[in-house]
Amino acid sequence: MVSDPKIANESRGSNLLQFLQQNFDRDLFAKLNWKGNFNDYINIVVENPKVLSNAWMRLYNMIMSKGTVDAVVNKKKVKKYKFFSDHPSFPVFGLEEKLMEFVDTIHAGALGYGPEKRVLLLHGPVGSSKSTICTVLKRGLEEYSKSDDGALYTYSWNLAGTELESSDGASIECPIREEPLDLIPVESRPDLIGRIMETADKDKRFEIDIPWTLCPKCQYYFNYFLKLYDGDVSKVLERIEISRLVFDEKTRKGIGTFQPKDEKNQDATELTGDINFRKLGQIGVDSDPRCFNFDGEFQVANRGMCEFIEVLKLTKEFLYDLLGASQEKQIKPKKFAQMNIDEVLCGHTNSQEFQKLQADKTMEALRDRTIKIDIPYLLTWDDEIKIYKHCYNAKTVKQHIAPHTLEIAALWAILTRLHDPKDRSVGLADKARLYNGQSLSGWTEDKVKELKESADKEGMSGVSARFIQNAVSNVLVNNRECINVFMILKEISDSLEYYSLINNEDERKRYKELVAAATKEYDEIVKDEVQKALIGDEDAVKKLCTQYIDNVMAFVNKNKIENPITGREEPANERLMRSIEEKIDVGEQQVNDFRRMIMMHIGTIAQKGQVFDYKSNPKLMKALQLKLFEDTKDTIKLAKLSEVASAIDPDVQGKIDTLKTRLMKTYGYCEHCASDILQYASSIFARGEMID
Repeated sequence: MVSDPKIANESRGSNLLQFLQQNFDRDLFAKLNWKGNFNDYINIVVENPKVLSNAWMRLYNMIMSKGTVDAVVNKKKVKKYKFFSDHPSFPVFGLEEKLMEFVDTIHAGALGYGPEKRVLLLHGPVGSSKSTICTVLKRGLEEYSKSDDGALYTYSWNLAGTELESSDGASIECPIREEPLDLIPVESRPDLIGRIMETADKDKRFEIDIPWTLCPKCQYYFNYFLKLYDGDVSKVLERIEISRLVFDEKTRKGIGTFQPKDEKNQDATELTGDINFRKLGQIGVDSDPRCFNFDGEFQVANRGMCEFIEVLKLTKEFLYDLLGASQEKQIKPKKFAQMNIDEVLCGHTNSQEFQKLQADKTMEALRDRTIKIDIPYLLTWDDEIKIYKHCYNAKTVKQHIAPHTLEIAALWAILTRLHDPKDRSVGLADKARLYNGQSLSGWTEDKVKELKESADKEGMSGVSARFIQNAVSNVLVNNRECINVFMILKEISDSLEYYSLINNEDERKRYKELVAAATKEYDEIVKDEVQKALIGDEDAVKKLCTQYIDNVMAFVNKNKIENPITGREEPANERLMRSIEEKIDVGEQQVNDFRRMIMMHIGTIAQKGQVFDYKSNPKLMKALQLKLFEDTKDTIKLAKLSEVASAIDPDVQGKIDTLKTRLMKTYGYCEHCASDILQYASSIFARGEMID
C-alpha cells in the first residue's frame, strides 16, 4: 500500500500514460503518415487505382461507401443514404427524395456528365438542414480520406543541396496538394494511365482523365530541376517525395469554408491567395511564385470540397470568381496566370437571396452555372421527432422529459409548415397524420399523393427546428424537475411574441392558434393512455367478457341465467348487454345479428379445440374496454380530489397508485408527471361529461 501521496499520484499518472500508449493506434499513425518515392506511388496506383479519383468521384464514393436502404415515399421508390441518416453527430432525417436528387447530381458529376462544371446550390428556408448537409459532407471527407478506400496522396519537393535550399528550405510541399501524376507531362499522361489500368485488377479499373497543369509554384520548381538535369524527367521525379494526404478543415487541407463579411472587409485574396511580403523582401520580385501564398479557400479546398456559407450574400466580385472556378475549373491569382483546381463547390442560400439573384439580369451567367436543389423543412411528424430526440436524450438531459412532450412540439412545428387543405373535410392535424403515413377513413395513398402535389411549396415556410430547440432549452434551464408538454407549449406561445422571423401579425396569430390545435391532439393521446391504464386489469376485462357471453348465450338460447348474488334464475341481463354493445354503435335493429355472430364465432373456435379469447374478436374487445373504462373512470375524478383533500379513502388511494404504476411502467411517466397527467385527464373527462 502506497502511503506517500506524491508516489500515489505518480503511480496514477503512470497508469494513465500507459493506458494512452496502449490505446494509441500506431499502425494507423504510420499508415496516415506514409512517405515514399515516385516509383512507390506508381505501385500504389496499380494496386488501388481509386487513389486517382477526382473530387466528384471521391465525394460520391464516400456517400455510397456507407450503403443505402430502399424505401417508398408517396408511392415512389427512393434510396435512403445511410451516410446522412446514420451520422452519429449530425444525422439528417426525412429528406430522402431531396437527398436522392442531390446524390444523383453528384453521381452525374463523378461520371463527367456536366454537373462537375457547376456550383451546387442548396436552397431553402433558414434551419432546413442546408449547412448540416455540408457539415456532414466535410466531416465525412475527413474520415473517408483516412480509410483505405478513400486514400489519396500528394507530394513535396526535395531542395536539399541546391541553391534554392537557403531561401526556400530543404523540403517544400505542393501548396495546393496536387495529385502526383500532375507532374507527368500532359501529353504522356493518357499512355501512363492506360498502362496503369491494364496492369491493375479488372474489377478495379475505371475511366479517368487528369488534365490539370501544375500550380505556379510547382511549375517553377519543375522547370528549375528540368534545366538542372538537362531535360531528364526521371531525375526530376527523383526530387519528389510522395506522402499520404488526409483532409482536415482545421489545418486547411482539402476542405475550405468561405462566408461573407462586411463589403469593406471582403478581399478576393481570401479566395485566391495573396503576396507573401516576407518572401518578397528576400526575393524582390512579386511575380515570383515563391513570393505568393497559394492559400485562398479555392486552393485550400483543392481535391476536396469548398463550402460557401450564404453564398448569395457575397458581393458580385466574389461571385464572378465562381464562374471560372465552376465551368473551367480555373482561378486567377493576382500576378499569375490561371491555375487549375479540382473540387466540389457547394453553397447554400435562403429564398429571399435567391429571388434577388433571379431578378438580377447581370448574374445570368452564375444562374446558368448553378444547380439548385430545394431543401425544405420536414413535413413528416416522425422524422421531426427524431431531431429532438437526438438532441434531448438521457445522455444530454438530466431532467425527465414527460412522454409526448417532444412529440407534440414536433407536431406544432409541422403544422406551421403545412398549407390549409382545399378539402375542408380534413384539418391540418389530419393532414399531418396522413403525411406521416397514418391511415384516415376515406383516404388512399393516391389521394394523399394528390394532396401533397396540390401544395408543392409546403415546407418552404413555417417554423424551423431551431425555434423548438430554443424553447426546449429555455424550459430545461429553468426547471429542475420533470418537463411536460404544457411547459413547452407555453414557452412556444411566449416566444412567438418576439420571434423575429414572423412577417406579420396574422402569421403570429395563426401560429398561436396552432398551439391550441396541438393541445387538442395531446388531449386525445392522454385520454387514450389513461383509458388503457384504467382497463389495464386483464382479469377485470375477462370477468366482464364472461358476464357478457353468459348473458348472450342465455338470450340466444332463450334460457335463464343464475344471479351470482341472489342465486335466483333470471332472464338475460339486457341492460348489461346493451351497455356494452352501444359502445361500438350496435343499434337496436342489429342486436340479434350481432349476438348470433358472437355465438357463431365462439362455436367456430370451439370446433377447432381452442378456448375463446375476447382478443380474437376486435369489435368485442373494443366494446368491453370502453365499457370497463366507463365504469371505472370515476377514479380519475378522485385523483384530482386527492390533491386538495387532507385524507382520502385507502381503497381510492390504492386505485390511484395502481394507475400511476401502470402509466409509469407502460408509457414511461415518472411519479411527478404521472400525477400531473391524471389530474389533467380528470379535467378532460369532466369537460366531456358537461358537453354530453
